[in-house]
Amino acid sequence: MTNLCLFMKDVYLLLGSNIGDRALWMAKALDLLAENGVIVLKESATYETEAWGNTGQPSFYNKVVLVRTTLQPLPLLNSVLQVETKLGRLRTEKWGPRIIDIDILFYADMVLEADELTIPHPMIAARRFTLLPLAEIAPAFIHPVLNLSIAQLLGACADTLDVRKVDTQPL
Repeated sequence: MTNLCLFMKDVYLLLGSNIGDRALWMAKALDLLAENGVIVLKESATYETEAWGNTGQPSFYNKVVLVRTTLQPLPLLNSVLQVETKLGRLRTEKWGPRIIDIDILFYADMVLEADELTIPHPMIAARRFTLLPLAEIAPAFIHPVLNLSIAQLLGACADTLDVRKVDTQPL
């Protein structure tokens, strides 16, 4: 009998939300991903940051999670998109407000360029709101294209947006 663990891959996902109860939307997204066999191994703290790209909107909550899955990259992307849709995400404008956004940052050490998906995510090194929570849980992880650790990428990141840890625990 083949060991299922041999087919499981570690994946880093970035979750973000800037509409409504941001922490709740991210928690619901993780619950729905778990229903599709995506196992959360580690979560960063939640960080709040100003909107990036399209700045005229509410600030975002972001977190990075390390997950394990048997899903290959494109089926994982489909699962992520289904979760976003199920939670009510509407794609009306690029970098616009959203209930939930889930990006695949890394899929093990894979490099993939497909029409639907690029891995590693092409904007990792440019976004402090991605690098800070990623560095919290995986500072030594080596970017398979840039050959630098996450800690090194964070140290070199030119993004100056304020990214601060927030307490999302209920009172």
